[in-house]
Amino acid sequence: MKVIFTQDVRGRGKRGEVKNVPDGYANNFLIKRGLAKPATSGNLNTLKRIEANEKAAYEADKAEAEKIKQILEKDETVVNFKSKAGTDARLFGSISSKRIVEGLEEQYGIKVDKRKLVLPEPIKALGYTNVPVKLFKGVEGTIKVHIVEE
Repeated sequence: MKVIFTQDVRGRGKRGEVKNVPDGYANNFLIKRGLAKPATSGNLNTLKRIEANEKAAYEADKAEAEKIKQILEKDETVVNFKSKAGTDARLFGSISSKRIVEGLEEQYGIKVDKRKLVLPEPIKALGYTNVPVKLFKGVEGTIKVHIVEE
């Protein structure tokens, strides 16, 4: 019997796959538990529409990430902060990824999740720092951060 998997089933198939499985296994286990549905023409058409919608959403998200990357990569896009510092240019405190994201949104209106920043530890020195950001799978940009003394 041909079925369309609605969820991943270990050892049998992944979500969205169409496979032949034994009739008893399909009826008594997969379909009964909602893990699969029969591969009728209507269900196959529904699967194609769902896959097309998911692909369109993926492409839209990727295009949005590319757009944000283009804005971040411009030379004039620099997130500026003022902070107190000692004589050796070390900050009293630090600039965390949360502050960088808040500054980016406040100064340029760009929203980025703070977990997407690749900042192993907070910035603790004056000057320019390039902070890598993973916007989307395969799309990475750089946020330029400039910290000056108050």
